[in-house]
Amino acid sequence: MDYSKSGHPKSAKDSHHALDLPKRGAPKAKTEAEKKAELLARMKAAAEARKKD
Repeated sequence: MDYSKSGHPKSAKDSHHALDLPKRGAPKAKTEAEKKAELLARMKAAAEARKKD
């Protein structure tokens, strides 16, 4: 009898790794503070543009 065919299929070996994390050696992503500062700058520029109109 072939017991290898019974039960659950084997899962991938590295299934415990998060898929959304950058791989080693990948360029660094912006930090949350940089993202927030960039958004704030865009919002201020948009507010100034609306003021001038």
